[in-house]
Order: sequence, then structure tokens, then C-alpha cells
Amino acid sequence: MASTSARQTMSTREHWRNTVLAGLANYIDAGSIVAGSVALALWKDIYHLSDSFIGLIGAFSANAISAGVGALIGGWLCDRVGRKKIYQWDMLIYACGMALLVFAVHPWMIVTGFVIVGLAVGADIPASWSLIAEQAPDGERGKHSGVAQILWYLGPVVVLLMSLALTDFGILGARIVFAHLLIIALGLTLLRSKMRESERWEDAQKSDEKRPAMSSLLKGRNLAALAALVGMYGFWNLWAGTNGFFFPYILRTVGAATQAQSVAIQALSFFTGMVSIWLIFMRLSDRVNQRLLFILSAVIQVGGMALLALFPLTLPIAILHVFLLQFGGGFGAQSFFQLWSAEMFPTLLRSTAQGLAFAIVRIGLGIFSFFVPFLTSTGFTNLAWILTGFLAISGVIGALWAPRNEGKSLEQLDAERQISG
Repeated sequence: MASTSARQTMSTREHWRNTVLAGLANYIDAGSIVAGSVALALWKDIYHLSDSFIGLIGAFSANAISAGVGALIGGWLCDRVGRKKIYQWDMLIYACGMALLVFAVHPWMIVTGFVIVGLAVGADIPASWSLIAEQAPDGERGKHSGVAQILWYLGPVVVLLMSLALTDFGILGARIVFAHLLIIALGLTLLRSKMRESERWEDAQKSDEKRPAMSSLLKGRNLAALAALVGMYGFWNLWAGTNGFFFPYILRTVGAATQAQSVAIQALSFFTGMVSIWLIFMRLSDRVNQRLLFILSAVIQVGGMALLALFPLTLPIAILHVFLLQFGGGFGAQSFFQLWSAEMFPTLLRSTAQGLAFAIVRIGLGIFSFFVPFLTSTGFTNLAWILTGFLAISGVIGALWAPRNEGKSLEQLDAERQISG
């Protein structure tokens, strides 16, 4: 096929360069979330923002509803105008939103900035994830997808360390953190302009096959895949979105009272996740039974979360909890969501499906965030059991549905879909 020959002309270095440039969407996504949480504490004091106003920003920020809406729109556009146009130009939109946050002097600038950033980040996710899957060499999609996941973990680490170093500068320090994300977005706009469009998407556009209607995502095999992906990743994301409550509690309880200690422990936890992605997901997901790998991750994370429900919170329990959650998470729901959401749908519906799944999950998290204060008020142990349940449900859905796509090309997966109808 033409797409295969075109991909073969790309050097290994170009493959990895494209993956990193596309995967940096994950860096700015996670970086934006953490930078926002740091800055909001400062803005709350400066502008006397109410807790309800802070909650509204959180619900509509890059972590939730605006990102979901951006993914829904961006994914649909990706399949119609191409991946390159979206993942190049949405960075300019992101830069505009981030500029508002850098220079924010009124609450309305904060809200508007977060909404614009969320929309742009959301639009970039399906474009980037589709590009990574479609340009990765056959048999290396998991390895290349893993790079994007490492960048997702790296974003918070860099932002946390920068925030710690700039603590004495107050709100100026937060503006500098936002500015580094703005500079990366502008640099990506330039660097991505030199990337190639997805050859698989170009070939699909030129083929005689009729473009599948978006409504076909709500039928048969596509609907089953979409529902399983949303269920598996959605419940995991409810855990991830609520788990932020535990870190401050753990750090206060086990005695890590200083900001430096808090940041060090959080950075170490993200580093553990990056090591897990590199050593396990990137090396094994293309070669071993993906279902068993996912189940192992789910069991490890459920066990890690259940520790807080079963035992008193001591330093050894806290350390073991953090290690199990991050180590298991490296080759678990989020990594496989990126990989499987690219593999389970035809080329001209791939980004639309990813955007729809991502939108449901992020918007769901945004709505759920309004109920988090009520859940936290039920007590630490009760909330630990609730979050353990979220991880268990995610694990069961994944275990029952998880595909066996290791070692298969996207063309093989397309052929299997056609045979099964």
C-alpha cells in the first residue's frame, strides 16, 4: 500500500521526532492542570475568589469540561481536514489562552484563559494520538504511545519543581510557569509545521470507500468498543480526578509538612510512573498479551488503593500506596486508553471516536467534581473504599473487554473489523 511505502521512507529518528512533537500535547495538558492548581491558590487570596468560583474554574478547566468539548470538536475536524491542521494550529489557540493566564489581572481573564486552554488541549489530544498510532512503525505502536504517556507524567514534575523554585516570587512565579507552557506551544506551532500529514489518513481520503457516518460509532462493534473504552478509562479517571484529595492528607498525616518535602514526594511518584511506562508498557505492550498486562496493572492499583481503607495511615503504608498506584498505573488504564482508542476504529473515524470517548470521560469528571466535596466529607476511609471501587470497576471492564492487538498492524485490525462486520 502507498501508506506503508511512505512510512518506510521515514527514518527511525524522524519517527521518534514526530512522536515527541505529537506527544507534547500530553505534557502541556498535564502541565496546565498542575500549573492551574498552583496558581489558583494564589489567585484566591489576591482576588478573594470564593470556593464555588474555584470549583467552577476546576470543572471547566483543562482537566474537565472544556477539554472534553475541545476533544469532541477537534476529533471530528481531524477526520475531515487532517491531523496536521488541527495539531499545528490549535497550539496558537492554546497560546492565546495561556497568554491570558500569564497576564491575568482580573478574574474574567482567569476563567477565559482556562476555558481556551482546555478547548485547545482537548482538540490536540485526538489529533496527536491518531498521528502517533498512524505513523508509528508496525509492531511499535505501544512503544511510541508510551512516549506520549511519559510526557504526560513529565509535565507535572517540571511544573512542580518550577513552582517550588519560584515560591518566593508569589504570583510572578506562577506567571513564569505559565509562560514556559506558552513558549512550548509557540515552539510546537513552528516545529509541527514541518511534519508530514498522516499517510494513512491521506490514503483513506483518496480511497473509493464511502466515508463512514459519525452515527456508525453508535452501532455494533464501534459502539461496543466505545462503551468499553469510556467505562474502563472513565472509572479510572474518576479515581484519578478525586485522588488529589489523598496527597495533601497523606503528606500532612505522615509528617511531610514542608512544601519542599511535599513536592519531592509528588515528583518521585510521577517518576515512578515514568519508569513503569518505560520498563513495562513500552517494552511489552507490542509483544505480550495486552489483556493480562492490563489485568496485572488493575490488580496492583486496586491493592494499592485498598491499603488506605484497610490499614492505619503510617509512613510505610503511604509509601507502599504511592508506589503501587504509580507503578501499576504506568502500564494501565490511561496508557491502554490511548493505544486502544487509536486501534479500535477505522482511519476516517479514529479521531472522532477518540475525541468522543475523551469528551465523555472529561465532561463526566467535570460534573463529578461538583460532588467531590460531599464524598470527602464522608471520611477518609469511606472515600478510600469508594476510590478502590472505581479502580475495581475499571479493572473488571477492561478484563472482560480488552482486545488482543499486540503485534498487529492497523491494516490487519481493519481487515478483522470488516470480517466480523
